[in-house]
Amino acid sequence: MTQPPASPPGKQAPKDGLPWVRTLLIGILMVALIAGGFGIWYIFFRPGGPAAVGTGAPVIPGAATPAASTAPVGGSAAPVASAGAISIDGSWTVDPSIGSFDYGAGDFSGSWAGYRVQEELVGIGGTVAVGRTPDVTGTLALAATQLTAANLSVDLTTLVSDQSMRDGQLGRQGVQTDQFPDATFVLTAPIELGSVPTEGEQVSVTATGELTLHGVTKSVEIPLTARLTQDVIGVSGSFTFTWQDFRMEQPSSQRVVSLADDVTLEFQVFFRKDG
Repeated sequence: MTQPPASPPGKQAPKDGLPWVRTLLIGILMVALIAGGFGIWYIFFRPGGPAAVGTGAPVIPGAATPAASTAPVGGSAAPVASAGAISIDGSWTVDPSIGSFDYGAGDFSGSWAGYRVQEELVGIGGTVAVGRTPDVTGTLALAATQLTAANLSVDLTTLVSDQSMRDGQLGRQGVQTDQFPDATFVLTAPIELGSVPTEGEQVSVTATGELTLHGVTKSVEIPLTARLTQDVIGVSGSFTFTWQDFRMEQPSSQRVVSLADDVTLEFQVFFRKDG
């Protein structure tokens, strides 16, 4: 029987082709461990996202916290001409100098608007995607016991979240900010307050108006909570809709398994009295 030639002195016999298979398997295992470790970190150790807008009126930065009244609109309080030294009659404008906005630091003390939606990520599971922008402009008008006009505009191209890849996709998917950069709201029916709000009083009302998003305008009703402190009015609220309501397709990517059909628009805005 013919024997295989012996290896020259000082050299090892050639190995079989299995080591590359072992190397490949080890590489796959390492990738899986890294991905699994990221998933564990994301679920258990990643800082929580921004909290949802609360049901109470926003805190006005820098203002002394008043002994807030939570009397319902239309209560027994007698109408007055002003709250403290400030008459509420007239025009009020969003003031970007009130508070500040820093997503990375979790600072949302100023005006902002954004979205909140449940998502399912590959290898991680369920989480909540939250994006916000401080670029909110607008005005409102008050006369006696009525909010007579209000309009707001939000620059959606500056929405940021905890994932830059998600932010970039919004230009081409979902709200498609490359084509539809702004969202607007215009009040279409006056809001009767019942009485002139007093300093620190929390007021809850529902605003009926036209919301334009993704180039589609719909009549909506948005619950609002507001408070007057000195010459500043703070307003917050949220509104839930479906992607289909505004003719949007759900964004998709290799990392996203699914998105909830319901999307929440939420905001906090501070207005200062003109003049």
